[in-house]
Amino acid sequence: MVFSKSILGLSALTSLVSTCACVDIIVSSTGGNVTNGHQYGFLHEDINYSGDGGLYAELIRNRAFQSSQRFPATLEGWHPINDAKLSLKNLTVPLSESLTTSMNVATTTGQGNLGFYNDGYWGIDVKASNTYRGSFWVKGAYASRSFVVSLQSRTTGELHVAAEVESRSVSSQWTEHKFELTPLRDAPDANNTFAVVFDASGAEEGSLDFNLISLFPPTYKGRQNGMRVDIAEALEQLHPTLIRIPGGNMLEGSTKNSWWDWKNTIGSLRNRPGFPGVWGYQQTNGLGLVEYLEFAEDLEMEIVLAVYGGLSLNGDTVPKDQLQGFIDDALDQIEFVRGPVDSKWGAIRAELGHPEPWKLRYVEIGNEDWLAGAPGGWQTYKDYRFPMFLEAINDAYPDIQVISSGSVFDGYDIPQPGAGDYHIYAEPDTLVAEFGKFDNTNISHIIGEMAAIHPNGGSGWNGPQMPFPWWGGAVGEAVALISYERNQDRIIGAAYAPIIRNLNRWQWEITMIQFTADTVIRSTSWYVWELIADHIMTETLPASSDFDPLYYVAGRNNKTGDYIFKAAVYNSTGGADVPIKLAFEGIEPGATAKLTVLTGPENPYGINDPSTGVNVVKTNRTTVRAGESGSFEFSLPDLSVAVLETRSP
Repeated sequence: MVFSKSILGLSALTSLVSTCACVDIIVSSTGGNVTNGHQYGFLHEDINYSGDGGLYAELIRNRAFQSSQRFPATLEGWHPINDAKLSLKNLTVPLSESLTTSMNVATTTGQGNLGFYNDGYWGIDVKASNTYRGSFWVKGAYASRSFVVSLQSRTTGELHVAAEVESRSVSSQWTEHKFELTPLRDAPDANNTFAVVFDASGAEEGSLDFNLISLFPPTYKGRQNGMRVDIAEALEQLHPTLIRIPGGNMLEGSTKNSWWDWKNTIGSLRNRPGFPGVWGYQQTNGLGLVEYLEFAEDLEMEIVLAVYGGLSLNGDTVPKDQLQGFIDDALDQIEFVRGPVDSKWGAIRAELGHPEPWKLRYVEIGNEDWLAGAPGGWQTYKDYRFPMFLEAINDAYPDIQVISSGSVFDGYDIPQPGAGDYHIYAEPDTLVAEFGKFDNTNISHIIGEMAAIHPNGGSGWNGPQMPFPWWGGAVGEAVALISYERNQDRIIGAAYAPIIRNLNRWQWEITMIQFTADTVIRSTSWYVWELIADHIMTETLPASSDFDPLYYVAGRNNKTGDYIFKAAVYNSTGGADVPIKLAFEGIEPGATAKLTVLTGPENPYGINDPSTGVNVVKTNRTTVRAGESGSFEFSLPDLSVAVLETRSP
């Protein structure tokens, strides 16, 4: 089957051609470019319930009844038990200035047990090996009594675990109640709920008020307020070295009064008001700046810190005479991340438990300013917004690489020493056609967002997307990654986007990882990016250039002493294997190399379907030996991705 629409016209000739000519590649040992050593990473933002309800391990949905002008407070996720009447109230004494709405739980009979339950983010995963730690805040007179907290199956009604929590609740103030739950057995599925029940006769005023009701499973690296283990591990296994935080559209916000304000995301959860997310729901800000930075630390990733640049998604821009306040805010944010402990924001960071600064070398101004509000908003970015940020940040931090939210290909002559950011969501044919795009570009770039999302023949922001990443698209992404790695002296890094998707509710189909409350599914793209990222080059090396249908890059890792060759075959004539003769300068006859080859299903539109859990990507690892000429000889199938690694002399 011919995958690319661009060669469908050759179908009448394919029966006459069964093999491809051998590709003879000679790799020099000198004359290459030093790379940045951290080519691969990922973008994160709270799209597809990927932060709240995803990477962020909190199990309770709508835990604090947060609201904004765009999203009013609701009881979504909450349900009454017995005769409980649930309602929202804004009390004269709220839990905090940030969390002003609470849930009142009242009884009409004044006797018996009543309460409420939460069904989580479309389920709660319950495992016997886990200790679940939670807390809730209560206001109301309920003396000498206990609350009962539990995890229970909605499928069978089985009670997995329950515990009594002694009440300290009084009418005059809010009190926090903490607890732990350790189930005795695994739940058969994720259709479970968390409940709080109390004795109605003990509620002296006939009701109690609750807020900030939270439950966490064990988190990645044991971080308090941390990340969900299985999703974090799937990201860790990608060998990422960069993370762009907090992401893209979330940073901009819908208006210039609702952008992602990092100062609202630090400190106690009681003091985080939430955020009117741009993807159709209120976000908690539980996953805040510190949590992002800790996660980067845990995965040993460098940070690309995105700061608000004065443009929001509705096209609002900040006038030049009002921009300085936002520049000052960005400088505060940088100081919080990397400033000394005796600086204003460095001291606040230390108070939050992080006296040591984080490493920060990259700061990006805004997100896709060439898109939202174009052409006017883009013009203000080029005229004054980016130049003002660039000058101010480099005056304060000359070592920071300031990155524009657009690229030279978006019609921007980026002022020095700024870098660019190139985003591409496309069909795989387009990714392959851009193989040489950065060969002659003198301005450094990150590839901040990249993915194959359209089948060949479909394109456009609103065009049809594939339901999941597919094998042919993943090979197209491999070709693009190889092209970026060939230019690592000016490509800072490349990130897949968006990265994860909750299969119960989403706004964007194509993501590298799909998940539910109790499963994580790695896509075809995950396997391609994992293989390529697992073999870092510190130096690219000159090699003979003969591309199409074989696309490749060669280099060396001076830390491990290995030569590395990465390749992808995209649409060989007639689907034939491509024979390769690969020689590294200095490699002697008889030397051995490890060859890993990824292949997909016969149908290039094959996917790792979450409904079946079947992985259509096949991994073949072999050892090849250099022949009498010192060359490694092997063949790669059409629509395959490969890495060869051998010890350099």
